[in-house]
Amino acid sequence: QAQLAQSGGGLVQAGGSLRLSCAASGAIFSINAWGWYRQAPGKQRELVAGITSDGSTNYADSVKGRFTISRDNAKNLAYLRMNSLKPEDTAVYYCNADVDSGSSDYDSGIYWGKGTLVTVSS
Repeated sequence: QAQLAQSGGGLVQAGGSLRLSCAASGAIFSINAWGWYRQAPGKQRELVAGITSDGSTNYADSVKGRFTISRDNAKNLAYLRMNSLKPEDTAVYYCNADVDSGSSDYDSGIYWGKGTLVTVSS
C-alpha cells in the first residue's frame, strides 16, 4: 500500500512564505496526479492546487499567483510553495495522490496525507 507523509506546516506572519512537502512511499509504479487541499474551520475542504500526469496545473482563484504546485516524479514528492500568505490561508492542508501501484497485489487509487496545519497571523 502507498502512504503519503506531509511536512512543512507551521506558523507564519502575513506576507511570508512556506513550502509544504508530501512524500509518497510504498507500492508505487506511478502517480498520475497530485492535489493539495485545505480545510479551514467551519468550511468545506477545497482544492487549492492540482497537477496532472502531463504537468498541467490548476489553482483555486484565491491562490493564483501566490501558490505553486510542483512534483518530483523520480522521488515521488510533491510540493506546495505558498508565497504572500494571508490570514485567510489559515487551514489544515492535505496532499492527495492518484496512485498506480503497478501490481494487482496492491491497491491503486486515491491516497491522502494526514494534513498539516498552516497558521498565518496578521
